[in-house]
Amino acid sequence: MSKITFLGAGSTVFAKNVLGDCMLTPSLQDFELALFDIDHERLKDSENMLNNLKESLGSGCKVKAYTDRKEALRGAKYVVNAIQVGGYEPCTVTDFEIPKKYGLRQTIADTIGIGGIFRNLRTIPVMLDFAKDMQEVCPDAWFLNYTNPMAVLTNAMITYGGVKTVGLCHSVQVCVPHLFKSLGIDTEGVQHKIAGINHMAWLLEVTKDGVDLYPEIKRRAAEKQRTEKHDDMVRFELMLRFGYYVTESSEHNAEYHPYFIKRNYPELIERFNIPLDEYPRRCVRQIERWKTMREELVNNRNLEHTRSHEYASYIFNAMETDEPFKIGGNVMNTGLITNLPKEACVEVPCLVDRSGITPTYVGDLPPQLAALNRTNINTQLLTLEAAITRKKEHIYHAAMLDPHTSAELSIDDIVAMCDDLIEAHGDWLPKFH
Repeated sequence: MSKITFLGAGSTVFAKNVLGDCMLTPSLQDFELALFDIDHERLKDSENMLNNLKESLGSGCKVKAYTDRKEALRGAKYVVNAIQVGGYEPCTVTDFEIPKKYGLRQTIADTIGIGGIFRNLRTIPVMLDFAKDMQEVCPDAWFLNYTNPMAVLTNAMITYGGVKTVGLCHSVQVCVPHLFKSLGIDTEGVQHKIAGINHMAWLLEVTKDGVDLYPEIKRRAAEKQRTEKHDDMVRFELMLRFGYYVTESSEHNAEYHPYFIKRNYPELIERFNIPLDEYPRRCVRQIERWKTMREELVNNRNLEHTRSHEYASYIFNAMETDEPFKIGGNVMNTGLITNLPKEACVEVPCLVDRSGITPTYVGDLPPQLAALNRTNINTQLLTLEAAITRKKEHIYHAAMLDPHTSAELSIDDIVAMCDDLIEAHGDWLPKFH
């Protein structure tokens, strides 16, 4: 029996979406769905939920939970990763509270920025342990990474883990529908092209019947910026200034650039409707919501599921049946985007079929977009260097090169803040020298 292994299966809602989709996919009915999580209570919850879902859907998939990671991976054909190292407490709280003491505010802190750097540093060693296990017990498996920080973790798995990996993010899938709904434009018959880096990929082309829709998009966006406060003001501002719409949300992009969250210009927070400390609030809401959701999901024998927009089951189906499927995937830049570094992980259209995942050539991005991407790539690559070499100096380099951090803090404060974060994270981080 072929196996799909889900690492971080205690993420019960996400496991329902990805593995519930697999249960509804005809070509995957003979697969074992292998579950692993270090939280055995949440693992049991997900096992119960998925067995109930299997019965209610009449699926042929087998659900099995493992407490031994290597056994969960043994013989897997596909591996889905959805872990979060350190959780909300203590690590996410630390990522927000210590920078606040230095006057550095964040919104999400899971991609770059000081929060993204430290999330990478505590996650990369765990991911490389996954890769080591996979090399031993399922060397030919595809690894689908859903965990942030997407670009660095995917890069680490490919470059240093030696595992066939693609990073998957929702931002490409929802980019055009979100933008068009916001502006009251019908998406029927619209074609588009998106490429860049994760959370900062660009809507390079958007047409209908051969007509460029960008002039109308920008006209409506400019009018909306002038006349109302809304939740996408940062992205609209970037589009109107740099010429192209970016995939990830305004709350994310507010902290990827040096323009929006500034101590000396507090009016910008109000002007661009920036939700500081948004991710901790979401975490608290999700923790509270789980208390009521748990019973609805875990012990519901009549649980239902409709196939979601998650890429995973469509990728598996394309590889099993040779029915081609197009995704936006995070892969290494093997000459795909010609004005970004070859060491970078990029997000480009990819074709999936029985031969695997084939990224498509993009060429040069518009120069201003490539320049913005490189500001984030600089921090990504130095963070990866720090994780691999265990040299503390590269943590400082990554932070000093981060656009938002370097716009707000002095070099001395950046170094002191990194030292405080290293100390506060304690054993969640490897030892740096």
